[in-house]
Order: sequence, then structure tokens, then C-alpha cells
Amino acid sequence: MDDVPTNGRKGLLAAAAVGAATTIAGRAALARLTGGRFGDAETYNTAKVTVSGPIRRSQGRPSPLSGPGGATADDVVEQIEAADEDDDVEALLVELNTPGGEVVPSDDIRRAAADFDGPTVAYATDTCASGGYWIASGCDELWAREASLVGSIGVVGSRPNAKGLADKLGISYEQFTAGEFKDAGVPLKEIEEDEREYLQGIIDGYYEQFVETVSEGRDMDPDEIRDTEARVYLGEDAAEMGLVDELGTEDDVEERLADLLGAEPEVREFTPERGLAERLGIGAERVAFAAGSGVAGVFADDGGDIDVELR
Repeated sequence: MDDVPTNGRKGLLAAAAVGAATTIAGRAALARLTGGRFGDAETYNTAKVTVSGPIRRSQGRPSPLSGPGGATADDVVEQIEAADEDDDVEALLVELNTPGGEVVPSDDIRRAAADFDGPTVAYATDTCASGGYWIASGCDELWAREASLVGSIGVVGSRPNAKGLADKLGISYEQFTAGEFKDAGVPLKEIEEDEREYLQGIIDGYYEQFVETVSEGRDMDPDEIRDTEARVYLGEDAAEMGLVDELGTEDDVEERLADLLGAEPEVREFTPERGLAERLGIGAERVAFAAGSGVAGVFADDGGDIDVELR
């Protein structure tokens, strides 16, 4: 080293510093991109999964032009099942911040939580409404904050009515079907009364299933659930009504987990399994198209004639 000129030494030191910083940054980036699944193993006994935003079925790789994707049920179910198969995981924490969403995807997540082998605690942060509450009914306990919005035990179905606009544009509707109600709800024609009754019957059926699910999962009288009339309640009021078991912060929830486990909870967040290349690709695309996300959100809807959601 003594033979190396002073400028050369400075260059070597600078290169070493850059290399060390790059290595550390690379490890941190790798940990973020892989959800902590690579690198040094950490000690944990509790799995945390998060349901955030509108609940929907996984649609595969998201478009870089799409807005916030919400909770994809297939991913959440995959995380819960992975936690259940992990020998280190003894308890499940389901964090909920969702206004609800699609019926069957919500039920898929609820069933996965109900099937978990160990204590399960749901924790409502800002909002645990409709489909979120459907999911919570599959857990052993539901905690919330005093200011959380909880409830909305109801179902909504909607269809656009474009008949007036079609008439103005000179567009007529003609469709050939077999079966009286095959084209019920098509927006280019006025809905008939018997079609309205038919579609309302589907919504009523979903609602009765919702009431039954909550009644069994939360050990509540079905009439008490119907009496809520799909309202949302502040956490404090929801607790008084029995819709929530306890109020508290995440620290309080962890203290409860300690009681259930008989040991200090070490929480590890389980995130969707994606390849590193896919994570890098999606990250770059989202940065590149972030400025256009507001416009792109207009095109995110699936465009079905009848939308039925828990919200």
C-alpha cells in the first residue's frame, strides 16, 4: 500500500466506500422487493397480512397505467396459506383498512383466515366496512380504534341506465336470447318490473348470506345484525354493540397476541410472492407512469352490466 501514490489511495478508498454503500443499499432494496424473503432470516412467531383498499379478484400482473390496485384476494389468500404452512408461525394478524369489495373474493379471504391453525386477530385501522367486516368474521377476535369506521353489513348492486342517451344518439338495442332473464340488466333498455324483482332477489340472497356469515362468525343474533341497517359505526359505538371485541392501538393488539401465545409476539409481514424481475419491472413502470395514474383510473372498471359489491 505504501507504493501506491496518494491520489491512488484516495481513489481506492472512494471505490471501497462506494462499493460498501452499494452493497448495503442493494441488500435493503432486495429485502424490500422480496418482502424480506431473501437475506438473513429473522425470528418470528406471528404472521401479519394486510387487506387494504377495495377487495377484488387477482387479475394477474397490474397495468402500469392503473391506479391503486386494492386488495387482490388471491394474493391475500396465498399469504395466509403460506403463513399457515410455516412452522414458525403460531398466530395470524389480519390488518384491515378497506371499504369492502367483491363478494366471493371477500369470502375467500374469510375462509382462509377461518382455516388458519392458530389464534387469529383482525385489526381495523381506518375502515373495516362491508367486505372487510365479512373477512373479520372469520377471525377469532376483532380489534379497532375508537375512531375506526366499522360495519356497513350490506350489499349493493348497480346498473347504468343508458337508454335515454342511446335514444338521443339513435342507438337501438336488439339482442337474441334464450331464457326470459338472460339479458336482465342490460343498460341499453329500460328494466322491466319482473327483471327488477329478479335482480333484487339476487341482492337479497347475498345479504342473507352476509347476515348468516357474520352471525356464525361473531356469535351474534341475526336480528341484531339486520338492525344495523348497513350503517357504519365509530369503533367505540361498534364495541358497545358487539360488532368489535376490543378497542386499542397496534401495541395493544400485540399485547393481546402475547397473552394468546404465552410469549412476546415477533411479527413478520407476509407479502405476495413475485419474482425479483417482476418486482423490479412493476416498480419502474409505476414510477414512469405515476403522473398519468389519475387519468388511467377512469379505465380500470371491468365494464360489467351489473356490479354487486359489499360496500
